[in-house]
Amino acid sequence: MKGNSVQGLTGKEASRRLFEYGENRLANEKKISALKIFAGQFKDLMILILLVSTVICVIMGDTVEAIAIITIVLLNAILGFVQEFRVERTLETLKNMAAPSAQVLRDGKWQAVPSVEVVPGDVISVKSGYKVPADARLLEVVSLSCDEAMLSGESVPVDKRVCTSTPEKWEIGRDDMIYMGTVATKGRAVAEVISTGMNTEMGKIAGMLTEIEEEMTPLQKRLQQLGKYIAIGCLLICTVVSVTGVLRGEPVFDMFITGISLAVAAVPEGLPAIVTIALALAVGRILKRNALVRKLHSMETLGCANVICTDKTGTLTENKMTARKIFTMDYKVDVSGNGYEQGGEFTVSDRRASVGASETLRRLLDICVQCTSSQINSPSKAMGGRDRTINLSNDQWQVSGEPTEISLLVMAAKGNVHADAGDYEKLGELPFDSDRKRMTVLVKNKNGKTNSFSKGAPDILLEKCRYYMTDSGVQPLSTPVRRQILAANEEMASGALRVLGFAYKAEPQGLSDSENDMVFVGLVGMIDPPRREAYDAVIKCKQAKIRVVMITGDHKITACAIAKDLGIMKRNDLVMTGAEMDAMSQSDFEATVHRVSVFARVNPGHKLKIVRALKKRGDIVAMTGDGVNDAPAIKEADIGVSMGITGTDVTKQAASIILLDDNFATLVASVEEGRVVYSNIRKFIRYLLSCNIGEVLTMFVGMLMGMPVVLLPIQILLVNLATDGLPAMALGLEPAEDDIMSQKPRPANESVFSQGLLSTILFRGCLIGLTTLAIFATFMRHYGDLDTARTGALVTLIITQLFHVFECKSERHSLFGINLLNNPSLILAVLTSVGVVALTIYHPWMQGIFSTVALTGTQLLKVFCYALVAPLFSALIMLIPGRKRGDVVIEAQSIQAD
Repeated sequence: MKGNSVQGLTGKEASRRLFEYGENRLANEKKISALKIFAGQFKDLMILILLVSTVICVIMGDTVEAIAIITIVLLNAILGFVQEFRVERTLETLKNMAAPSAQVLRDGKWQAVPSVEVVPGDVISVKSGYKVPADARLLEVVSLSCDEAMLSGESVPVDKRVCTSTPEKWEIGRDDMIYMGTVATKGRAVAEVISTGMNTEMGKIAGMLTEIEEEMTPLQKRLQQLGKYIAIGCLLICTVVSVTGVLRGEPVFDMFITGISLAVAAVPEGLPAIVTIALALAVGRILKRNALVRKLHSMETLGCANVICTDKTGTLTENKMTARKIFTMDYKVDVSGNGYEQGGEFTVSDRRASVGASETLRRLLDICVQCTSSQINSPSKAMGGRDRTINLSNDQWQVSGEPTEISLLVMAAKGNVHADAGDYEKLGELPFDSDRKRMTVLVKNKNGKTNSFSKGAPDILLEKCRYYMTDSGVQPLSTPVRRQILAANEEMASGALRVLGFAYKAEPQGLSDSENDMVFVGLVGMIDPPRREAYDAVIKCKQAKIRVVMITGDHKITACAIAKDLGIMKRNDLVMTGAEMDAMSQSDFEATVHRVSVFARVNPGHKLKIVRALKKRGDIVAMTGDGVNDAPAIKEADIGVSMGITGTDVTKQAASIILLDDNFATLVASVEEGRVVYSNIRKFIRYLLSCNIGEVLTMFVGMLMGMPVVLLPIQILLVNLATDGLPAMALGLEPAEDDIMSQKPRPANESVFSQGLLSTILFRGCLIGLTTLAIFATFMRHYGDLDTARTGALVTLIITQLFHVFECKSERHSLFGINLLNNPSLILAVLTSVGVVALTIYHPWMQGIFSTVALTGTQLLKVFCYALVAPLFSALIMLIPGRKRGDVVIEAQSIQAD
């Protein structure tokens, strides 16, 4: 990089480069205006059909119907707009991407500048706790470690070293570079900026998102398919009615208008609004369970996912290193407790161990708390002098520093060993670096004696040891003992534990003499443990027939251990690394991907390849993650899920759902809500279409039979308002059926009319129409008054539909085999509709508007008896073996749409 020196850039040169390279920020997606969000609500085919129906109503002079339809369309648009606009506003508050400022050397002086003004060639300073503002090569390093999980997926911080070469291509994963957005967990460094903004590794991953096109969700595809069927049905009705009337000698124009009227009546104008409302209500429910849904339709998509690809670090695991095992020549100790919890204990062979009873264990914990540059805050209550090897509190320690060191401090605290106890005074330090692979401190105890405490890679540390410690005393380190220690190290490592060795030297002659002829004390094995709630979440996924696939940048052994522990990986499942993926052909990989439950050592491109291969197989894929490296795969997946707390801004923007508590179990709750949503959508599709078919048949068959017009246009509008509104909406509030999470996920290409739903709709619609015609004919024959017959038909049609709304509560049980009272909203909606009907036929003013007459008690009893025929007949049909869904004589497979 030309133009800079060891003093960094001048202010003038920095300004020039800022103009040349642009601001150090990721390219934000263009914000969608409120107007564009609102306009986007009118793209669905069903909405377009309704708008055409409105125009036709206006042309025909039916202003009331036109106003009703346009009101429903606007309500649907407003609900969708409010949800999407509110989520976009919420996302603004979740942004926490780049470092807000950076320490930069300008004009020979260190100064703080906004991170967006950092340019290539700048010399920057980072230290523990700082977020790196740009990609940079390291010039000076003092015990620097960086958490790069957001880029690489690895849970263990990377130790850094000085950059001694200038390669042609700077790549991700180098230990002599630091990367934008990563966090320094320990030490400090000075570095020269290599790239900024979209040229950084983070920017390159963000750029991959622009290459991925968003697809319609399964629900949107199904509703679009339904809209096509309705459009075709409307055209058929217009044609058949018009042609039939003309053949009977009716005026052509009159028959055309009649056909158009019936077609408009056939359109379920409440469907789009009710779908939107059902999704919005589900969004509200899942928000209470800590998940933010960015797009309404994605709620349902998650409900039909059959594969969940999940990141390991921070999603399935806590992203908090935890000490699990201790090895000394006297004991093998298990340590309980997760993360930074204060609770935990030491056990040997399932029996509680006392730190105070073992001099070796106590010495190992002393090394843990003294040989460190990290710290944890002491509990609020004094521990006292008693032995406290168990702490039952689940409160969290307040920590700062490097995760591995923190895990050792937390472990020591479980044994009541704390750095601030005053037992030692630190005199000097040899910091850890990637070449030495160990750290040593020189301390003086209360008695004035000097010791050196060391920790590091077990094999390296063991080479510096001449003795080993036991509770019986210090012994010479023989070759068999050395082999025993290395075998214990190998055993821990094979169990996916990260292992550190611990040693000391009594009365060394200064730091230069501190790492020779040391006494080996023991080993500690650490791991980033699974979240407790992840175990139950994985079990629920299995019950729901959802396959969980772990995708991580971590080592193969570590990934497999976590996967087996959680139950993700079964006996015959495969594990595959990114290198193995690269060595396979695309066809071979696609043929194998369904057998792999763990992908390890993968990069962002590999994750994208995995998701695409699964989708090509026909799977509906959910992808979870929090790092920038997860964003492309999250956007490509059918449903992308980001973490709300640890998730980067890029990941949140790519996701459809954000887990506000970073909890994998919340995702499973979202799956359940998604399944409930789709189940309820099927219920009111069944209800609305059955009712509309009943209305069309009532009018059409009545005309074919030479009857007077059975219902007036205003009466048809009343039926739609009384039945298509509140009762249908209340079906969206149906609670989950008991076995909702035991059912197999729906195939991606499954029709909305699958599993016999279409035959049920046709059958039930015919019953509604025939029942209405029967009461009309009966009243005409018995009373000879057209208004009375129409009123009877109107009430019968509405009451029959209100009976049917209870049948729609379940696809597997009849009206007499379900809990009728478990949805108070539905009860209230039905009572409201009954009240509207009562006002229509008994209030004088309403009688004048709707051309109705008051029915006698006998007439109402006849209406009620006729209305009961349909549900009774449906219940009897469902008793026939093999007819569980009311698919009477039409086999589901032969009639459902492809």
